[in-house]
Amino acid sequence: MANEFAQLRPRLFGIAYRMLGSVVDAEDIMQDVWLRWQAYDDRASVRDVTAFLVTMTTRLAINATQTARARRETYVGPWLPEPVDTTADPALGAERGEALELAMLVVLEKLTPTERAAFVLREAFDYPYDRIAEVLQTKEAAARKLVSRARLHIVEAREKPVDATRQQSLLSAFLVAAQAGDFDQLESLFAADVASYTDSSGVVRGAARRVVEGRDRVARYVAGFVDRQFWTGVQVEPVQANGRSSVLVTRDGVPDAWLTVSATEDGIDGLYWVLAPEKLTHIAGAR
Repeated sequence: MANEFAQLRPRLFGIAYRMLGSVVDAEDIMQDVWLRWQAYDDRASVRDVTAFLVTMTTRLAINATQTARARRETYVGPWLPEPVDTTADPALGAERGEALELAMLVVLEKLTPTERAAFVLREAFDYPYDRIAEVLQTKEAAARKLVSRARLHIVEAREKPVDATRQQSLLSAFLVAAQAGDFDQLESLFAADVASYTDSSGVVRGAARRVVEGRDRVARYVAGFVDRQFWTGVQVEPVQANGRSSVLVTRDGVPDAWLTVSATEDGIDGLYWVLAPEKLTHIAGAR
């Protein structure tokens, strides 16, 4: 029983993390699933353990998503998913890497819990529609509609992203310009509708509590980090997180911030800063 669960755990965790955007919450789901599986009286009747545990994980994650949304209504400033190191497990147990990039998880937050679950099972784990329908206790036609609606929302909310190589190149160029406070260079890297999101959970002094939008405003905002000595005395370490290039900023060995960018052919369209101390624990510990 323990061996079966251990083998399936990366997939189960991958589902829960994509649904919740939180390592801590996903780990709580894993603990709950394990305890329920241990206590299940009729395990001998379970013909497909994978299907059984995936269904349990998905349904618990849907319930947890609804609770998490209520909590986030009182969250101070922008909320971002918790970054997770994907060096050891590049796809977090998925057959495909979809629904893992941080910018994608931000978009998925706008879906209903069942739309999000259907999209994750289909796009990240390549589940057939009849299996998705079983997990969500609906009909196959309804499962197809859920995935279709999710895809439509994503297309409307996000242009096609550049590949990983180009994203890494743009992140590197951004870091050079940001640390130099080079307004013109920063502006040249940004798409017109670029937005900067800072998740500090309201506890980091000086952190932006609103999304900064527009090429000129974001360039001025980032260039000003030099005057605020954000880059002074820090170490900037590359990290492969959520399947994309990012950096961990530390000061005297203590994690200060995590940063990544998203981009389209028009340039960098998203800056994602995680400063909330509790969201830096796992990504820093993985180093």
